[in-house]
Amino acid sequence: MTDLLQLFPLPAQSHPLPGLYLAHDVRQYAEQSGHPFVYTNYITSLDGRIAIPHPTRPGMTVPKAIANDRDWRLFQELAVQADVLITSGRYLRDYAEGQAQEILTVYDDPRFADLAEWRATRGLPLYPTLAVVSASLDFPIPRGLAERTVLVFTVETADPNRVRELERSAEVIVAGKTSVNGEKMIAALAARGYRTIYNATGPKVMHLLLKASVLNRLYLTHANRILGGEPFSSIVEGALLQPAADFRLQALYLDAEGVEGLGQVFGVYDREVR
Repeated sequence: MTDLLQLFPLPAQSHPLPGLYLAHDVRQYAEQSGHPFVYTNYITSLDGRIAIPHPTRPGMTVPKAIANDRDWRLFQELAVQADVLITSGRYLRDYAEGQAQEILTVYDDPRFADLAEWRATRGLPLYPTLAVVSASLDFPIPRGLAERTVLVFTVETADPNRVRELERSAEVIVAGKTSVNGEKMIAALAARGYRTIYNATGPKVMHLLLKASVLNRLYLTHANRILGGEPFSSIVEGALLQPAADFRLQALYLDAEGVEGLGQVFGVYDREVR
């Protein structure tokens, strides 16, 4: 496996891909600050597409033209460090229908055995808690998640009947009037002792995290392909952010082997607090 070239910070140096993001040890930031560390990761085409229409069913999906094993390895390195995985009602619907895999796949894929061991040796639960963001509550709690801790973040206007149904297998937390408030959600997670919070969902949840100024770090893979096509999703969707969310580059790595040899760049950006 070809090593990565660190382009920033200088001096340039090579790194093996396995262990790259694990070495970032995001858990240390939460431990040092005493506050939750919220982070996310996306892969995007050069023209800004993180998702396009699924070819066989309603909804969006990561484009196969840019999805690749090398990026997926780093996604798992970030997921394995999490106390909480933020996801959506759509993910649970797809999971219940057998159309979505586990977000954390380190126990199902022998290539990730080292990551499963990393989590076990630190005494962490087998799986992170799932935090589901949904105003409609139009999803089930799949049987496969029956033994997992599931928190549902919803709004004051949510259907009370659906709230009662979901409370049989999850904790339902109201965190906003008509839309989930990112600050209230992260505060509720912090109050329950969670420290590393990984956003593994799409651009609308990204917007609520940015609007609330609670996202600490963005991991962004730029795949060297242009896709075109409509409709599509970018990393954030919603109203204009006022003020804009500022980020500072912390690290940049060139992966010359990725995307069928075209290459890709792994960027790490920290939110700038002013």
